[in-house]
Amino acid sequence: MGAARYDAVVVGAGAAGLMCALTAGARGLRVLVVEHANKVGKKILMSGGGRCNFTNTGTTPANYLSANPHFCKSALARYTPWHFIDLVERHRIAYHEKSPGQLFCDVSSKLVVRMLLDECAAAGVEIRTQCAVERVEHDDGGGFRLRTAQGGFAAPALVVASGGLSIPSLGASGFGYELARRFGHAVLPTRAGLVPLTLSGRHQERLADLSGVSLEVEAHCNGRSFREALLFTHRGVSGPAILQVSSYWQPGDELRLDLLPGRDAHAWLHEQQQRRPDAELKTVLAEAMPRRFAQRLCEAWLPNRPMRQYDPPQLRQVAGTLAHWPLVASGTEGYRTAEVTLGGVDTDGVSSATMQSRQVPGLYFVGEVLDVTGWLGGYNFQWAWASGHAAGTALG
Repeated sequence: MGAARYDAVVVGAGAAGLMCALTAGARGLRVLVVEHANKVGKKILMSGGGRCNFTNTGTTPANYLSANPHFCKSALARYTPWHFIDLVERHRIAYHEKSPGQLFCDVSSKLVVRMLLDECAAAGVEIRTQCAVERVEHDDGGGFRLRTAQGGFAAPALVVASGGLSIPSLGASGFGYELARRFGHAVLPTRAGLVPLTLSGRHQERLADLSGVSLEVEAHCNGRSFREALLFTHRGVSGPAILQVSSYWQPGDELRLDLLPGRDAHAWLHEQQQRRPDAELKTVLAEAMPRRFAQRLCEAWLPNRPMRQYDPPQLRQVAGTLAHWPLVASGTEGYRTAEVTLGGVDTDGVSSATMQSRQVPGLYFVGEVLDVTGWLGGYNFQWAWASGHAAGTALG
């Protein structure tokens, strides 16, 4: 028996793959989606604490990391957050804005997966789960043949939407990178992004028992800064500020935190010194940050004494430490807890308008498998929708 034929086969039933499939299906193409896991949209389901931060209304190309920062512009311009919001509203999914621009489902991320599946069903898209791809062949005539756990399939177009390496417990694998290399594409080095950082040695010893304590900071690394919450963990530091800056940090890079974001540390300390000369530094700091952290700062990094005992140079030194506190990270928690994968298929070999390979006609790459990584806050989903839509519009 010959392979079942389709107009396009999409490998991966995540955000980008489903968006590509429903877009192509709505144009009348016969589309098959194959997913090696036991259910679709696993990353969508777990995102945002089960509420799915499905887009960010402030999305711009500047919110993405890539060796080619211009690559994402075309797709993002043609499928905006408002297009996706329109889809969400048509399906009557209630949502809210959590932080500026960040949109979450009121009830559950399951509703976003259901919406995508309903759209696929309406467009006649066929979806097969537990259907691992065992082999891909490229015909001389230009089409693709796939051997899978559920038989053979053939199509003139193949869309790689298999994601990156982050969260292997959800079934992440390097399949897309291997396939890209086989077809002559360069794959840029990958590493964990939007990931907690680990501490070691004395730094970790000083902070380990603060696990669970959080405070607002401004994290600075390699010319980038993010003002968000930091959370101390048993192994190091997490929280939005750290996850954001982790995408710009590599071992050995300097990482500094402003512990009094939005304030002039020196002016504030000087004012406190005038107002409360007998109060100890740790007591004063405890009004601007968690008491346990203020105490630890004064045990390990700052001399603790009554405010009146600091002369001007000493007060300036304390202010400098608070405004540029050095955090010596030793590594990251890796792909196990990373929300995204940095690096991936080199965009130089892919059309920014259609997501089609420049080397192999009919081969497309969408979503996280490409070297395009968004910030925390709905940007990666918006890239999935936009790149999936670009390919789905170009197929056929």
